[in-house]
Amino acid sequence: MKNKSEAVVVFSGGQDSTTCLLWAIKKYNKVYAVSFDYGQRHALELTCAKEICDRLGVEHTIMDMSLLNQLAPNSLTRDDIQVDKDAPEEGPPNSFVEGRNMVFLTFVAIFAKVRGITDIITGVSQSDFSGYPDCRDVFIKSLNTTLNLAMDYDFDIITPLMWIDKEETWEMADKLGGFDIVREMTLTCYNGVKGDGCGECPACKLRKKGLDAYLSRR
Repeated sequence: MKNKSEAVVVFSGGQDSTTCLLWAIKKYNKVYAVSFDYGQRHALELTCAKEICDRLGVEHTIMDMSLLNQLAPNSLTRDDIQVDKDAPEEGPPNSFVEGRNMVFLTFVAIFAKVRGITDIITGVSQSDFSGYPDCRDVFIKSLNTTLNLAMDYDFDIITPLMWIDKEETWEMADKLGGFDIVREMTLTCYNGVKGDGCGECPACKLRKKGLDAYLSRR
């Protein structure tokens, strides 16, 4: 029997996925959060994810995805690759992990189906997608169809942040009552600094730009 009262959130412990987790908690009777250990250089994000789930009373699972690190060298998993400070003129930045969202969503779909759950929540955004091709709406829709066909099951991949920017994401978190959780407990920074971050990497700049814009009218 398919259960529409429960959902699974792909959960990194960052700003976007935490906002999605807060959103899901308001919408569903029970929410599961699934994080991935893919050899990320800042394992603190998994600690942050666990702390947030404990704070919100959400069941948290960490899956081993270390093979991804071997297949796709990038600045988020390799100490010898420096994070791009600015977006390259062509192609995705070196913080892009090839195939990450496709792999994560596929494994979360299996996790969900075993539990009779159809709804999968992920925090990708085409408005602030930082050049990552697997954050686009067309990819999500395509993978949703593929997963449905692969498992003969009616998954629904839901993307609450797809068409909003970081300013609006801060606003959403605030309206959901989680502004302080997102600001203080999340890890978005590519250099592994919790909360407001290092202030220098692209993720921190994007986060701060949105925060400043939201606070100016809060």
